[in-house]
Amino acid sequence: MTEMARLQQRGVRLPRTERRAQLLAAAQRVFAANGYHAAAMDEIAEEAGVSKPVLYQHFPGKLDLYIALLESHVDELVRRVKEALESTTDNKQRVPATVGAFFDFVNGDAGAFRMVFESDLRGEPAVQEAVDRATSASVDAITDTITADAGLDEDKARLLAVGLVGLSQVSARFWLAHHQSMSREEAVALTANLAWRGIGGGFPLQHQD
Repeated sequence: MTEMARLQQRGVRLPRTERRAQLLAAAQRVFAANGYHAAAMDEIAEEAGVSKPVLYQHFPGKLDLYIALLESHVDELVRRVKEALESTTDNKQRVPATVGAFFDFVNGDAGAFRMVFESDLRGEPAVQEAVDRATSASVDAITDTITADAGLDEDKARLLAVGLVGLSQVSARFWLAHHQSMSREEAVALTANLAWRGIGGGFPLQHQD
């Protein structure tokens, strides 16, 4: 049980924002352990150390809680991407920084990236909208940077941005499943080199007639 949950059991009243964060953290643990369908609001309330009425004061139902949690994870991913883009004015360095943002997100809370990239509730419109925003907001941020710095028109910049986002998140998820043989730094460097230089420029033929 978390420190906030222990404080609640001792009768300490938390500010609304802290209580919400506590409930989301508890929900993350329960969803990660049981999956959405097997998770129960009773169990989430117990994990948070609060009564069910307190939980329902913040979230009317389990789906509302799931969507709020998903939205927080999407916000975190988009924040990481924007910070990577703003971390340097050198575009050659921006590519590995952006790729690294996806690797760090995937390598962080496993439940977070699975909710964003592997949610089994995509049939729910609000869930699909949040999942789509993870890609679209990241693409928008990269598109704006490419348009401003590389002088490409928006359509071309957006296509490149979509490619970078897709390459980064799929590579990061693959690396997580097989990362024992490769460090995070090496995986990011390989992926970024491919994105920056392309297969032909970054990986020329080693043996030619």
